Amino acid sequence: MIKKKTPKERRIILKHADDPSYSNKISCYLKNDGYSMLKKAFKMKPEQIGEEVLKSGVRGRGGAGFPAGMKWKFLDRKSGKPIYLICNADESEPGTFKDRQIIYKDPHQLIEGMMIAAYAIQAKQAFIYIRAEFFEGARILENAIAEAKSKNFCGENILGSKFSCDLIVHRGAGAYICGEETGLIESLEGKRPNPRIKPPYFPAVLGLYQCPTIVNNVETLCNVKHILEIGGEEFSKIGKPNNTGTRIWCVSGHVQKPGYYEFECGALTLGEMIYDVCGGLLPGRTLKAVIPGGSSSKILRADERFTGKLKDGTDFDWGIEDIPLDFDGPASAGSMSGSGGIIVMDNSVDMVEAMANINAFYAHESCGQCTPCREGSLWMRKITKRMCSGDAREEDADLLLSVANQIEGRTICAFGEAAAWPTQSFIAKFRDEFEEKAKGDSNKPTLQLI
Repeated sequence: MIKKKTPKERRIILKHADDPSYSNKISCYLKNDGYSMLKKAFKMKPEQIGEEVLKSGVRGRGGAGFPAGMKWKFLDRKSGKPIYLICNADESEPGTFKDRQIIYKDPHQLIEGMMIAAYAIQAKQAFIYIRAEFFEGARILENAIAEAKSKNFCGENILGSKFSCDLIVHRGAGAYICGEETGLIESLEGKRPNPRIKPPYFPAVLGLYQCPTIVNNVETLCNVKHILEIGGEEFSKIGKPNNTGTRIWCVSGHVQKPGYYEFECGALTLGEMIYDVCGGLLPGRTLKAVIPGGSSSKILRADERFTGKLKDGTDFDWGIEDIPLDFDGPASAGSMSGSGGIIVMDNSVDMVEAMANINAFYAHESCGQCTPCREGSLWMRKITKRMCSGDAREEDADLLLSVANQIEGRTICAFGEAAAWPTQSFIAKFRDEFEEKAKGDSNKPTLQLI
């Protein structure tokens, strides 16, 4: 059998990210044809740009994977209220570190994409809501915006087009929940970031200051520039149907070459990413499990098989290494591609300890608005902390599962699912390790959690 050749990276958004001769200054960006697409945009009608984005089929890169063009189409343009554009740069999903690469290394690409998007939706005020911990990233963006304003690429009467849009960097509230778009909007308004109920508070209708608002991820907005460059129809040919364009994947854990990689959607499998792109596992180790889309996505065992039908009706029978890296592959295997954060675990990992670590994170990050999430996430944290402290009980696996099941589907936002799904999947896939904690020598302190 001849092994299929692993596809090469196709860096579009990360084209200059690791080029030592490239800087994040506007002079360098302009030398590389920067802001030429913004000039092209002003020769088009705003609705034409929206149609190109819709044709492209590009899906949101923040986690939900909702088509960006469709989101723009939902915008309430008849209300007479101001329209706002928000870039969600609150990248705080454990295992994800792609957006910061763009912000730190190529900020003008994001600014150009945002100005094109702002013109397309006719937003005269735009915000970059950046994670609180990205101190340097905020400074870089503010400097880049000042450079762009000095060249008339944002601000008043951009490039003589009579279109004006101010761009502001807003430092986040230091909370994971600020990555949820309505929680982000509440925070941007100066309030506690408690997510809003949808409906009626769909941001495209009732967003910032109760006005129509579009919230897009950093990577999504960068794609706008490239869609305009080659056209929506040509862009839709990159990747696969319903999975168009490239995707930046962040790989961490027990691989020899962790990092960020940009490939056409669906161009390679999870196995090719782990073994060919990332150099395989650490010496002497075997693959145990993979979390394919950041810590909130369900874990997949290395030795299980996944069967069913794809959306096009095709039957599939995959091992974990056969799962295509696109939006639909991990979803068909019972998980999700989420924010693109692939976390690889080898046979050295204690799954109860890993679960305890995740539970500690979500208990700390819950906004506390919904009782099931507020109390349930804390309860799960206490149980797994106790298990790792040498006091595991036979009923703990069932108790954890019961708590997680009572959180799922009972909260205002998807944070409830983010907290519940890891527990549900860890116990479903590795129940034996949870039960083993209550037996003999395994029932001893292992991981110390706060």
